[in-house]
Amino acid sequence: MEATRERTQCERDRLWMQRAIALAWRAAGRVAPNPAVGAVVVRDGTVVGEGCTKPPGGPHAEVVALEEAGERARGATLYVTLEPCAHYGRTPPCVHAILRTGIRRVVIAIRDPYPEVDGRGIAALRAAGLEVEVGLEAEAAAEAVAGYLKRLRTGFPEVTLKYAMTLDGRLATRTGHSRWITGPEARRYAHRLRDRHDAILVGVGTVLQDDPELTTRLDPSECGDGGPHHPLRVILDSQARTPPTARMLSPAVPGQTLIVTTDAAPPDRVAALREAGAEIVTVPARCGKVDIRSALFALGARGINGVLVEGGGRVLGSLFDAGLVDRIVAFVAPVLVGGSEAPVPFAGRGVETMDQAVRLRDVRVRELGTDVVIEGRVRPVEIPE
Repeated sequence: MEATRERTQCERDRLWMQRAIALAWRAAGRVAPNPAVGAVVVRDGTVVGEGCTKPPGGPHAEVVALEEAGERARGATLYVTLEPCAHYGRTPPCVHAILRTGIRRVVIAIRDPYPEVDGRGIAALRAAGLEVEVGLEAEAAAEAVAGYLKRLRTGFPEVTLKYAMTLDGRLATRTGHSRWITGPEARRYAHRLRDRHDAILVGVGTVLQDDPELTTRLDPSECGDGGPHHPLRVILDSQARTPPTARMLSPAVPGQTLIVTTDAAPPDRVAALREAGAEIVTVPARCGKVDIRSALFALGARGINGVLVEGGGRVLGSLFDAGLVDRIVAFVAPVLVGGSEAPVPFAGRGVETMDQAVRLRDVRVRELGTDVVIEGRVRPVEIPE
């Protein structure tokens, strides 16, 4: 009988933590440099409060959930996807808020490796006499903060490559025409990816070829917290060739644009882009192009946790060759275009033999309308011990 009760409690704990993880994803893309966290307060088997991290300066997920619970938090259990903070930053310590409410038990998915936290929140809760458990649904929770964890560990944001290709492996026809390879369901999912990322990155070739807006076009019901999120647009442009009249620089287009260039860019072009509203960052060049490692490190330094790279083939290939790719999302449409000159997803050097090929892990394959999306990791998320 006791074993049955324990098993039932474990199952309930897992369900509530899964709910907290779903809430964490609603904050994804909106809270950098902070991590996207979800929290649920449960009393007598009923959710009495829940929430996710708000943008910088706003409350953390635990505080949102506890404020919703109010007096009902006394004696309840708090499920949170990341260790509560115990230090003063833009907001007071979440540990203090937890202790004030009379929470009896705290279930935490993963420890926060941020130096100011790093186990201190867990220790403070235990020292105050609360029951604290760590590690439930750790892998799923870590996925929601994978970019944050990588940036803390390496200084680089997490890099996700997203592309749509034909069944014969082409990004476009030999003339460069690519609208549309995939159907509406796949394109809508691609916009959901934008909604969850802090930044979206393309090369200047994509800007010159397509003149994209690189915004998120979704119904509010399909978005995360607060409606559609427009990630920071990042353009790799060593010579500042982006036209000041590009659509993404129009005041009518929501979001901000950052152009990463080099010292080789003519000053008058740089000045014109600044005048058009772009932010300019200059990094070292490599073989006449923007050094991709320096560009990503600059994004990490400004607190960007996750970057969605949308091409083209040269940018994808340079990231692949540099070993900077963490995750792949590939849309495959059942169409054929042929042509030896039609662009492929990855330019660059590539590998020499099949035993050097990168094999994805944690692969997921789904149908989206008539198309197929294949998602997988190049490297796993490193969960803090």
